[in-house]
Amino acid sequence: MELRSDAIPDSSVIELRYAEGGAGGDNVSPDLTWSGAPEGTASYAITCFDPDAPTGSGWWHWIAFDIPTSVTSLAEGERPPGREWTNDYGYGGYGGPCPPPGPAHRYVFTVHALDVAELGIPDDLTSAACRFNLLAHAIDAGSFTATFAIQPG
Repeated sequence: MELRSDAIPDSSVIELRYAEGGAGGDNVSPDLTWSGAPEGTASYAITCFDPDAPTGSGWWHWIAFDIPTSVTSLAEGERPPGREWTNDYGYGGYGGPCPPPGPAHRYVFTVHALDVAELGIPDDLTSAACRFNLLAHAIDAGSFTATFAIQPG
């Protein structure tokens, strides 16, 4: 599968507009377009993950799923149809970059092709259990990675 964004091309530096408010940004989700889903795809999920966060397990910025197969793009700032799970900031939806001052962090945006139309996740499931269920149903994925940093000072 292929995932791309005009706002955040692969290997680019993320503009402040897409960063979380704590970093001085507007917390606007980027446009996304995906293609190449395999046969058997029943829905999509979107995630954004920072593997460099100093937590020991990274930081989840976006977890969206139960996106119908008729949807293969999102406009800038558009919330996906389906469900958005609680990110590591503690709210549902997109949460842009907001790393501690220092070296740039990587942000991995991924679209997942899932083999079920709905994950059927109960509302009280933890974020980790949600991601486990999502990945257990993934039959393919496409990603791009961009960076963002807050300079000390």
